[in-house]
Amino acid sequence: MDLLNLQLGTSNLFSSVVTLLGKHAEWLNAKVKFFVPHVDLGPRNESPDPAQHVVRQLSRLSAQGLDTWQAFVHCVCMELDVPLELEVPLLSTWGHEDNQGGIPHHHGSLEESCPESQCRHGLKRPHQSCESSPRRKKQYKEQQLGEHQEFARPYLQLLRTSTQQHYDNEHPRPGQPLSFHVAPILQQSRVPAPLDTQEQAIMGDLVAEDGIRDLFHTSSGKGRRVTVVLGKAGMGKTTLAHWLCRKWAGGQLERFEALFLFEFRQLNQISGPLTLPQLLFDQGPRPESRADIVFQYLQEHASRVLLIFDGLDEALWTCPPRKMEDPDAPLPAFTLFSGLCNGTLLPGCWVMATSRPGKLPECLPVEAARVHMWGFDRPRVEEYVGRFFRGQPLLQAAAMEEVRADGRLWSMCAVPALCQVACKCLHHLLPDVPPGQAATLLPTITQLFVQRVRPLSPHKFLLGLSEVALQGLQAGKVVFLAGDISPSMLAFGATHSLLTSFSVRTGPRGHQTGYAFAHLSLQEFLAALQLMVSPQVDKDSLSGYITLHSHWTLRTNASLGLLDHLPTFLAGLASSACRPFLGSLAQQGGEAVAAKQTAVVQTLMKLTTRRLRAPKFMQLCHCVGETQEPELARLAAQNLPCPLAFHNLPLTYTDLAALANILSYRDAPIHLDFEGCPLEPHCPEALVGCEQVEHLSFQSRKCGDSFAEALSRSLPKMKGLRKLGFTGSRITPKGLGHLLEALALCPQLEELSLQNNHLKDREVLDVVRLLPGLPRLQRLDLSRNIISESSLLSLIKVVVMCPAIRMLQAGPEALILLFSPFLETPAELHGAPDPRGNASRKEEAPSGSWTLRLPQCQLQVHHVETLSTLLRGGPCLEEVDLSGNQLEDEGCRLMAEAASQLHIIRKLDLSDNGLSLHGVHSVLGVLHTCWTLSDLHISLLHKRTVLTFARDPEEKEEEEAGSQQRAAFLDTFIPHIPSELPQSSRRIRLTHCGFQAKHLVQLCKALAGSCHLSCLYHLDLSDNALGDEGAGILAQLLPCLGTLQSLNLSRNGLSLDAVFTLARAFSTLEWVFHVDISVKSQRFLLRGDRRPRDALPGEPGPECPARAQFLGLRQPCSPRTFRLRECQLEPSSLTCLFSILEKCSGPLEVELSSELLSDPSLETLLDCSIRLPQLSLLQLSHTELAPRSPLLLANVFRLCPRVQKVELRSLRHMSLHFKFLEEEGGVNCGFLSCGLLPEHVEPLCSLLSKCEDVSQLILSGNLLGDEGFKRLLECLPRVPISGVLDLSHNNLSLESALLLVETLPSCLHAREALVNLGSEHSFRIYFSRQEGAGKVLRLTGCSLQPEHVPRLAGGLSQAPQLAELTLTRCGLDPKQLTVLLSLVRRPAGLLCLQVEEPWIRRAGLSTLLRASAQASDNVTKVSISETQQQLCVQLEFPCRADTPDAVALRLAPCDFGNPSSPLVRVPMETYARLQQLSLSQVNLSDVNSLLLQNFLLSLSELKTFRLTSSYVSIKGLTHLASGLSHCRDLEELDLSNNPFGEEAGQELVKTLAGKCRLKRLDLSNLPLGSWSLDTLIKGLRHMVLLKSLTLSHNRIGEAGTQHLAAVLPELPQLRAIDLSANGIGPVGGRQLAESLSLCRNLEELRLGNNALEDPTVCMLARGLPQHLRVLCLSSSCLSPEGVLPLGQALGGCPHMEEISLAENTLGQGLAWFSKGFPLLRQIDLISCEIDNQAAKPLAAGFLLCPALEEILLSWNLLGDQAAAELACVLPSLGRLKRVDLERNQITACGARLLAKGLARVPGTQVIRLWSNPIPPTMAQHLQSQEPRLDFAFFEDRPRAPSQPLQDPRDAAK
Repeated sequence: MDLLNLQLGTSNLFSSVVTLLGKHAEWLNAKVKFFVPHVDLGPRNESPDPAQHVVRQLSRLSAQGLDTWQAFVHCVCMELDVPLELEVPLLSTWGHEDNQGGIPHHHGSLEESCPESQCRHGLKRPHQSCESSPRRKKQYKEQQLGEHQEFARPYLQLLRTSTQQHYDNEHPRPGQPLSFHVAPILQQSRVPAPLDTQEQAIMGDLVAEDGIRDLFHTSSGKGRRVTVVLGKAGMGKTTLAHWLCRKWAGGQLERFEALFLFEFRQLNQISGPLTLPQLLFDQGPRPESRADIVFQYLQEHASRVLLIFDGLDEALWTCPPRKMEDPDAPLPAFTLFSGLCNGTLLPGCWVMATSRPGKLPECLPVEAARVHMWGFDRPRVEEYVGRFFRGQPLLQAAAMEEVRADGRLWSMCAVPALCQVACKCLHHLLPDVPPGQAATLLPTITQLFVQRVRPLSPHKFLLGLSEVALQGLQAGKVVFLAGDISPSMLAFGATHSLLTSFSVRTGPRGHQTGYAFAHLSLQEFLAALQLMVSPQVDKDSLSGYITLHSHWTLRTNASLGLLDHLPTFLAGLASSACRPFLGSLAQQGGEAVAAKQTAVVQTLMKLTTRRLRAPKFMQLCHCVGETQEPELARLAAQNLPCPLAFHNLPLTYTDLAALANILSYRDAPIHLDFEGCPLEPHCPEALVGCEQVEHLSFQSRKCGDSFAEALSRSLPKMKGLRKLGFTGSRITPKGLGHLLEALALCPQLEELSLQNNHLKDREVLDVVRLLPGLPRLQRLDLSRNIISESSLLSLIKVVVMCPAIRMLQAGPEALILLFSPFLETPAELHGAPDPRGNASRKEEAPSGSWTLRLPQCQLQVHHVETLSTLLRGGPCLEEVDLSGNQLEDEGCRLMAEAASQLHIIRKLDLSDNGLSLHGVHSVLGVLHTCWTLSDLHISLLHKRTVLTFARDPEEKEEEEAGSQQRAAFLDTFIPHIPSELPQSSRRIRLTHCGFQAKHLVQLCKALAGSCHLSCLYHLDLSDNALGDEGAGILAQLLPCLGTLQSLNLSRNGLSLDAVFTLARAFSTLEWVFHVDISVKSQRFLLRGDRRPRDALPGEPGPECPARAQFLGLRQPCSPRTFRLRECQLEPSSLTCLFSILEKCSGPLEVELSSELLSDPSLETLLDCSIRLPQLSLLQLSHTELAPRSPLLLANVFRLCPRVQKVELRSLRHMSLHFKFLEEEGGVNCGFLSCGLLPEHVEPLCSLLSKCEDVSQLILSGNLLGDEGFKRLLECLPRVPISGVLDLSHNNLSLESALLLVETLPSCLHAREALVNLGSEHSFRIYFSRQEGAGKVLRLTGCSLQPEHVPRLAGGLSQAPQLAELTLTRCGLDPKQLTVLLSLVRRPAGLLCLQVEEPWIRRAGLSTLLRASAQASDNVTKVSISETQQQLCVQLEFPCRADTPDAVALRLAPCDFGNPSSPLVRVPMETYARLQQLSLSQVNLSDVNSLLLQNFLLSLSELKTFRLTSSYVSIKGLTHLASGLSHCRDLEELDLSNNPFGEEAGQELVKTLAGKCRLKRLDLSNLPLGSWSLDTLIKGLRHMVLLKSLTLSHNRIGEAGTQHLAAVLPELPQLRAIDLSANGIGPVGGRQLAESLSLCRNLEELRLGNNALEDPTVCMLARGLPQHLRVLCLSSSCLSPEGVLPLGQALGGCPHMEEISLAENTLGQGLAWFSKGFPLLRQIDLISCEIDNQAAKPLAAGFLLCPALEEILLSWNLLGDQAAAELACVLPSLGRLKRVDLERNQITACGARLLAKGLARVPGTQVIRLWSNPIPPTMAQHLQSQEPRLDFAFFEDRPRAPSQPLQDPRDAAK
């Protein structure tokens, strides 16, 4: 149906419509513009007839299709006042969406057509003329230029006119304000360089409306000119782009002739490729003719062309290639954009793109200018509100009041898009709500949009648009076509300004109308609304949308990131305030909506507990704020990390307002750090009143004066702020002024950092002048600013007058001021101000001292006088650092001269100031005025000149007494180890100064003049060029320098001649005690002995007998040492050296080292050394010796009777220890890993046979083998060995072990042999001077075969002196054991055979007794331990003569467990004389217990029965008790450590009845109940012979102790009692002490692990018997006061052998031990808090305990001083076997001392040093030097020689 037919058929209806629309011509134009945006509505297309104009507009609408026409009809009916008689036929005819009737159409429709241009857009440049004449070329160019301008000017005018008409034809909706624009806030982040001065002035600051031109800098040259405007959603980027177009069309951007605007959301709709001309001319007005010439003109004038691309973050793209092969080829739209940015297309043009912050495409050039677009500040918000309500004064005033009064509403209005929405909401709300209440309805962004859409109806259209919005976001779609939205919803969106329209060009001639939501945030809100009310979305799927997105994701064609803000709106809709609105929209009831809201809140709660990066965390803050849930906000606040850091994240006022909202729920203070973040200039205002912020830091070049001004408004209201950092900004004096005004109002500040702000002299001084107003300030950092030398001196003048400053450090990169700690006055502590108005500062020691550091400040000589004058008037200086300046010789001299007047306490540093050799003498010349100078170090090579001063003597004594004592103490024992020098001594170090021999005379004069002779202790001239000549001159001048303590001549080109020169000085100068020379390493050091001068109070002096014995000398204690290393030692050199050393006073230690020492040299060395009577030690280390060296060394004992010990290791390390003639003791000889062969044995033994006594002979690690051992056994009787012979690791085999068995009886003085042929491979024989009663042989890992057993038995039979044989893991099975026992026969005596084999654990009791029964002799003792895999059988000889029947019965294979077997009678014969039966760790079955019962019934001579740590059943215990009840002659019963129950214990206690002969009873670790204890006590009354009673670990308690104490005096023979760990307290302890005082024969008392406490122990001490041998009071709650009377009482017990006071707090309570105990064998002081001071009397007491074998001092506080004391006494303890020093504070220094002392104690087996502060590498080194130092966790030490095997309890009897 055409329009004409329509007029004919429905003329009345059509005329009515035309009449109606004629009255609303502007409204009709706006609708046509909305639905047909590409149509030109300019004046030239207007018709003079209004009716004809309406008909033309209707024709344009009808041409768009049915959907557009229906949407237009709905708009007419919704928005205009249409009569009912017209509305009904309109909707019935054209309004229904299912109406497929014809569309009004007019045959003469004025449809616009675009005439096709004469040439396509794939353009080519005009053909260039080939003429070569310059004149013709010029004429052609002028002609061509004119032609281009002729076609281009009309197009450029058309482009400007069409743009102007586009914006002029915008028609606002009725009742809405006219379009207006508020100037944006633009902050330039990065611009093309360089900029001119004017442009630099505005960098980092704001650009106002009249400064928009600065978006396009003229300094970019002809290169790429690209500007990127970055802004978050709603900041107005699109508005800015259109505003620039409007300004250009109005002629205000004169720089550009052409401006093109493109939106990426529209470019995304172009599917095919296109050329650049097509992009320019198809998206805008086309040239009327010659488009190719127009494009060429644009290319030629590209610098005047601006292309704006809006929405770069919405672009769909793949990464384009860097270089385009053909720029004229059709390309995708984004590739064209990339070409424009890179200059490939239209080079020289201007490109501006807008985008949200994030990662930008790589096509943008690096030099592109980046401008941040921020929201509204307060003036702009007020301007926008005022212009929005222009013409409505009442509403305007009310709206302004609402915005000003409500902080949350103001925070939202800072976003321009939200400001517009807020104004619309206020426009709707203000007429209907009371004043001041409108803002309460707009608390969040979500509720802002809720108020925006709440009045809209019907709801079905709103829900329909919401569904479209959600589907679009899910599909990444923001542009919709007419078919995507129903006409009714399209009309609804157009009516309520929810949708916008625009023309979408899809090709050269095609275009469509596209629709989009008014803002992307609106689409996100509607999508969230759909998710909350849609019944198709459950709460579980809804939670999947609550995801936090990082803003740094790179936009790709796979994801547009359109769901970034959806969680924020979902969180806002989860607020309880939105529930009524959602309930009205929902189609599933309020319960479902509430469930969804709860699910959203719970999801956010889970997110608050995660560790999120800054972008996600900031989004979470917005979400939490939108919910308005206090508990959620509180949870998020408490889970905040501290510090909370933001790096390179753009942040707005709204962001910080959301953060401040979260912080308001936090209790603890927090640290906020913003580094490199683009910050909205006024965003600090959001932190006003945020008292939780304790540390606030901003570091960004994007912060300028406006930011500083906003910050200054916030700081005074942040009362909790303690630390402020404002660094790396572009602040100017104006901004600094605002900041300083605010800082003056922040007296609580403690740290302030303004570094790297390019502050100048005046600004820096202004900051410093602020200091009096900041009384609590601790640190001010002004580093990396600009300050001149004159201003620096002015700054020092200010600092000197400020007593609170304790350090000023200035330099090229530093300017830092530190202040004294603030001390609050009593008034301030109570919240009142200081009444005096002055801040209080803690006084530091020394009072008023401060530090000045001015390195590299360009100070020169003329500054020195000014500086000195300023410093003289100030307080004392702790340190002055002037290094790196330009003072030169004169300036250094002046400063050194002024040092005494400046009162410098610690150090004056003049390094790197151009000091010369002449200047060194100048500095030395003025040092006579510096009385407190302690150290001068000058190194011209390293440009170092440092003067160190001594502290006040009294202060030094208080602060450093401990370190000086330690240094002096350790130097006494380790003179070669450098230690700290006391600060009272003067040290002068002149290193790397180029001094030669000719300078020494003048130098010594300067030293003598500058230093008082009594003060110069240390002189260092190392690293110069003195040479041998200089060493000789210096040796002559040394007496003039007084008594030095050290002289260092290292690295001076000295040779062997200088060694002799220094040796002479060593022999003649009394102060030289130690010479350390390494010729190759050029180390030449002479040191004195500080010990006599710096000896500790109470420390033994030089006559100390302990130390004299330790060093092998009479006096003094500390020997003189001469160390010469890395020097070739020839015989002539050695002769010369020792002839010089003969003049040296003793004692003397000589240590030498050389690569190789020949036999003649060694002989010369030995010959010279034995002629030195004062020599105490000769060491030769790291020197290769000849194989004959061991024989040469062995001969030394014959040549020199003073030699006490000779040791040679690996033919590289040799040591000779000398003794005084009056000292007694055998000699020690050790040749370890020296390659000794069998042929060396005889000559070696021949040499050693001439010694009177060889206490130790170590030959381990050689190559002797079995042959060598055989020869050694032959020669052994001639060698007078009285100690140990060690042959470990000599490739000895089983043959040597058997040979030892056979020959051991012939060695009269041998008492024990230990052989281990396993992995340890040890072979040791121990001797004694007296002939022993019995010998002990222990064989381990010997792998005995059956053929070896008869030989072993034969050897045992022929060795009556062998009392004990132990076979451990020797492969001896039961059969071989039986054979061995049956073959051993002796005429008389005892033999104890102990076997340790794995099969013993599995054999069982019957099998072991059967094996023992095969012995050829009587068995007197049997001991079985299954867990330890041990069987011990003692045989008594001679044996009885066996009858043939007895022999047959012994070998009969019968069942041992059958009582009727004849074999049962045979063991009774064999065991008839059995006196001891010991069963340990066995599992007694019922059968074995029955066997044991019968066995016990037959043992008439049994004296001892032991059953310990075993398992026996109840039935077995009955058998056992029955058997024991018949053993009435028992003298010892041990049932300890068995897991019996109380009932079983009672059964066993019953067996004690009638045991009147019992002498030893051990019932420890049994559950003795009250009944059992009563029975035991009754039995004890009859045991008058009892000598030992052990009841430990039985929980007897206080009551049981009292009952037991009552019976103890009735035991007259009692010698030992053990009641450890029985819960005895002070009450029971006191009664026990009274009872024990009556036991006068008591020798052993063990009461450890009972809380006796001091009074009980004191009472116990008063009654200690004189014969006491053992006392154990470990863990008895003793204190130093309580142990003192105990020690005094122990002084009356001279027979003490063992003392244990472990795990008590003894500390300084060990002075009593200094009296000594001559028989003491073991002392246990583990974990007693013993320190170095307490160790002194303890070590002195050890000297009076010559029988000590074991010292336990682990887990204490012993350090190197204690180690030194122990090292002194070690040589005096000849019987010492073990020292435990685990878990102390001994360092490698102390370990060396112990190793040195251990070297003189051959009998000591191990010193435990585990868990001391000794590095592993150092521990390995020390252990390689002394293997007896054990640093391992598990102790691994050689087994000690022992007496013949017997139970310790047997010895006690």
